[in-house]
Amino acid sequence: MKDRALPARGDALALAQGLIRIDSVNPTLVPGGAGEREAADFLAATLDAWGFETSVTEAAPGRPNVTATLGDGPRSLILNGHLDVVGTEGMSHAPFDADIRDGLLHGRGSSDMKAGIAAMCAAAVRSRDAGGALRVTVAAVCDEEYESIGTRALLENGLRADAAIVTEPTRLAIAPAHRGFAWIDIAFKGVAAHGSRYDIGVDAITHAGLLLAELDTHNHKVLAHRLHPLLGHASIHASLIRGGTGMSTYPDSCLLSVERRTLPGETTTGLAEIEAALERVKARVPSLDATVTLKTAQVPSDVPESAPIVMTLEAALRDEGIEPRIEGFTAWTDAALFNAAGIPAICFGPGDIALAHAAEEYVSVEEIELATKVLARLLHRWSNA
Repeated sequence: MKDRALPARGDALALAQGLIRIDSVNPTLVPGGAGEREAADFLAATLDAWGFETSVTEAAPGRPNVTATLGDGPRSLILNGHLDVVGTEGMSHAPFDADIRDGLLHGRGSSDMKAGIAAMCAAAVRSRDAGGALRVTVAAVCDEEYESIGTRALLENGLRADAAIVTEPTRLAIAPAHRGFAWIDIAFKGVAAHGSRYDIGVDAITHAGLLLAELDTHNHKVLAHRLHPLLGHASIHASLIRGGTGMSTYPDSCLLSVERRTLPGETTTGLAEIEAALERVKARVPSLDATVTLKTAQVPSDVPESAPIVMTLEAALRDEGIEPRIEGFTAWTDAALFNAAGIPAICFGPGDIALAHAAEEYVSVEEIELATKVLARLLHRWSNA
């Protein structure tokens, strides 16, 4: 780690600035990216100085997690956030200067989600200093932006607690639910021929278009009516398509990639829906030849609004004079992994997910402090519940 000044105990803003100033671009997303090592070492040193029992472990070579525990009360809570950020190409400001302008802290990862990490760490210290009797585990992880190997590794190694909060940017709303997703490839096989030979050519791109028309109908007639009270409806959309070799050649192949966004309660990945749509196309076009492959899938996340962690956070917000808002979260998060492991997990943090990965990324300085105060209140209430 470079020689960096450590933030004063419980100073959320200084910790956020310190983390933002460190390039932690996910190297899987951006070849040659710096990765999480320096940020992890800086955070671990800070939490050591603040009195946490801290460890740095690798989820994969060169991909570290920071886990830090404070307190030993009978109740427990995990505060989770990710250290990796996406690339900086196309940003309209310096990505790692952590400048404050007009009350806004700028930088890649400011909103998504180093301000959230700073708020949760400072809140744990403030709650402890105020006499809180709670076992708090900070889990600052690698690789959430790609495959979440960081949180997966911690859960596989036995990390558990009564509940968890993922401090993703919710604009201080309580977010107990988000969608899951599945990425699916459909490879179409045609027959190459001269553009004039419609009698022997088989157009793989047209076959992909026929499937897309079927999926669009399915989207509007079926998925648009499959609803969740906080998240709206399920959906499927085309993400990528490529095929063909020349203007006067029938394309002998086409690769279509689609994304299916799933709702809590759905058990599908969308694979069966696509295969059924292909069968409908094939009934009209017998020459259709397609192979469907599920690339990856992440489950949805849902915690009842009546859950203790939700109600405790509502009370903590009111303690700080903030009227609670309960909203669905638009992006996928590691909360789904905690819930799948039997740990009720919700999202709450400073910043706006609409600014994540954007050309201009920032977070309100005031919101960082409010999030810290609310989380400290929550920890106090959780320890006494």
